[in-house]
Amino acid sequence: DGNELAPFKNLFNEWFARDTSKKIRAVQKAKAEKGQRVGTTIPYGYRRDPDSGKECKLLVNDETAPIVREIFAMCASGMGPTRIATELKQRRILKPSEYRHRNEGVYGTDTDSSDPYGWSDTTIEKMLSNEVYLGHTVNFRTEIISFKDKRERARPKEEQIRIENTHEAIIDHETWEIVQKVREGKRRRNSMGEVNKYSGLLYCSDCGNKLSFARGTTISPDRFNFFCSRYRKHMGEDLCSPHSIREVVLDDIVLEEINRTLYYSRTRTKEFAGYISKKSSSEVNKTLSRKTAELSNSVKRLGELKALFKRLYEDNVLGRISDEQFRILSAEYTDEQKAIEVRIPELEKEISALKENVTNVQRFLDAAKKYTCISELTPEILRTFISKIVIHEKDRKHCKKSPQQVDIYFRFIGDISGIEETDTDQAAAEEKASGE
Repeated sequence: DGNELAPFKNLFNEWFARDTSKKIRAVQKAKAEKGQRVGTTIPYGYRRDPDSGKECKLLVNDETAPIVREIFAMCASGMGPTRIATELKQRRILKPSEYRHRNEGVYGTDTDSSDPYGWSDTTIEKMLSNEVYLGHTVNFRTEIISFKDKRERARPKEEQIRIENTHEAIIDHETWEIVQKVREGKRRRNSMGEVNKYSGLLYCSDCGNKLSFARGTTISPDRFNFFCSRYRKHMGEDLCSPHSIREVVLDDIVLEEINRTLYYSRTRTKEFAGYISKKSSSEVNKTLSRKTAELSNSVKRLGELKALFKRLYEDNVLGRISDEQFRILSAEYTDEQKAIEVRIPELEKEISALKENVTNVQRFLDAAKKYTCISELTPEILRTFISKIVIHEKDRKHCKKSPQQVDIYFRFIGDISGIEETDTDQAAAEEKASGE
């Protein structure tokens, strides 16, 4: 009867399902490698090209693309995903799933018509990290575990297929980079529900930890300040010092430095570009030399460890060392070997990146052209020009009038604090040469 053949039928059915799954995956991979989209959902901000057929080409949706640009602009100005979602909900803007349902007739598993304006912070986060808005196609960001297990999991970046400039971009590269810089740090609200504009940009010069913001309802704004987070967390343990600086003082320093740099880049463009290129080349060479020496020493030490293992084994077999000594020494050498084996690929990657790294002065100049004189610091201004700010300890701790060093690193060009001194030296040399 049929029951006797059931196990065989189930086996053949499983083979068929597995074979079909492999064929579908192969077809999807071939499409992805050609630059075609393999996803079925049209990203919010775009619409399907009616003339593209099965290729599913994207066109900018004039109705929703402005919302996407506004979301990125709000993030660049300092707003987090939760605040952005709240803002969109208050303005009664349809969330992506509901917009697709009403305009395309698509009713997905995430569609909830009972709350059509209920934007979530997760939706905003996914949009802010989606390269589709740069005009690129990224396929295979996720995958189904198997034809038996339909759960979805994220794929490593190196296994994803990325093809650039496959459709019109909604977001420009400058805005994208500012937003990614904002999203890198944890922009947490303080006890008063606010996010400081310097969040994620300030670092302690001694321990390398970020600085935390201190303020209160009973303190006047001109007394709001920043402290080393490690010092603040382990106060009294002498692990670090305060490195405190008032926000108003920092505002004056940063604003003056940005305006000074912008003025110099506009009025002395050629000299500015020359100084940055020369300085960057010198710094890269120093770092490259240090990393190369570390890599050479690591490879040499790895060879020494292999010889030590061999000698250690022989000594144990010949009875020169006990089994307990062999176990302890072997464990120590193994740990060191594992650490070196992890570090070597990291060093190779860092060296490769340094060799390819060229300071893009033009990108800074392009950003500087949009501004003449900045009168107020905003999160967007800071992340347009600043990559990080390093705060040193005062010459005399807890003294308000004591000098304090602040290192400001600009995006694309790094620290340029010595540019005026170089320019002065050059002018003096030219004047001396003309006198002779």
